[in-house]
Amino acid sequence: MVVQGVSRQVIVVKSPDRRFFEQAIFIVKADAFGSGATAEAVLREARRAADGYLKRTSGWRQLCRRIPAPVYAAGGALGATLCWALALML
Repeated sequence: MVVQGVSRQVIVVKSPDRRFFEQAIFIVKADAFGSGATAEAVLREARRAADGYLKRTSGWRQLCRRIPAPVYAAGGALGATLCWALALML
């Protein structure tokens, strides 16, 4: 296989928390610097995107993934029972 004429600029952002991944690789658009953006601005945006990904995948979502399915089932059963009991009282 021969690849001809392919030249890409990439930004590699190292992860501060290496439990899940070591680095993020961003492929820079060909016209990114043509619109007046500086290298520092592009690097800052790459870091912001990587930080945003880490924030989205941590916290509440991580906690929800750690809760076993039987706990969800028990919570649903308890909620349905409470709704049924309240309906009988009214």
